[in-house]
Amino acid sequence: MVKHTLSVLVEDEAGVLTRIAGLFARRGFNIESLAVGPAEKEGISRITMVVPGDERTIEQLTKQLYKLVNVLKVHDITQTPCVERELMLIKVKASAANRAEVIELAQVFRARTVDISDETLTLEVVGDPGKMVAIIQMLTKFGIREIARTGKLALVRDSGVNTEYLKSTVEAKV
Repeated sequence: MVKHTLSVLVEDEAGVLTRIAGLFARRGFNIESLAVGPAEKEGISRITMVVPGDERTIEQLTKQLYKLVNVLKVHDITQTPCVERELMLIKVKASAANRAEVIELAQVFRARTVDISDETLTLEVVGDPGKMVAIIQMLTKFGIREIARTGKLALVRDSGVNTEYLKSTVEAKV
């Protein structure tokens, strides 16, 4: 099942998010990632959500979203070139014996150390969802204590440049 990224503009009013979440719950759909915040225009919020489903399901959900009073625009940006980012805080076991190795690995991913104790290191990681998966895999061997993630944020690239396509083209030449 394909994961779709929906960008939804809504009026910034109490209860809008509850109505949207209720719509998904009533239809038995899971929201895998959800990020909400003020948009470029005052009184408007942008909701970015990742939802699994086929084209037909997403089309139906989009129609249902438009029926909600406070929903202004729904855009499935799954196949559109976008800038995608997440923020993650990850607390890793890091004793004196392996702390240098954890810090070195964090530097490879451009993660910042935001807290340190005798037994743990807390890192701040910003990047696309693939980067989050990769750093989690690499840090698992040290022991992960806690993870907090924001969910995906995405904006359409006005340049139209598809960085995923460019990555695959460069990799194919190498």
